[in-house]
Amino acid sequence: MAVGNLYYKIAAYTRMPTDDGLGNTVSEWDEQFQCRAAYHHLRGGESVMAARLQGKHTQIISVRSSSQTRQITTDWQVRDVRTDDVFNIRDVTHETDRAWISLLVEKGVA
Repeated sequence: MAVGNLYYKIAAYTRMPTDDGLGNTVSEWDEQFQCRAAYHHLRGGESVMAARLQGKHTQIISVRSSSQTRQITTDWQVRDVRTDDVFNIRDVTHETDRAWISLLVEKGVA
């Protein structure tokens, strides 16, 4: 993949426990960093088509491998900075060339 494909900008979020002032601990999404990314929309396959019928959008987001992006796990979320679309991360794949990380993400689910 070429660097010119990194058209989009995403923000990565993780859950941070915070005190609500009443003695309770609640989890809030806390932005960790922003980086450039490339989107790859999944088109075929029975599971992809079934997910679309349920209002889910599955795609792959590719980011450069760095000390920040290597911390991403399936407990995190990513947000498209331009559109404010939020994606839940379903799988994190470190590519064999060690230059890229692919995030299998889904929009429209909890």
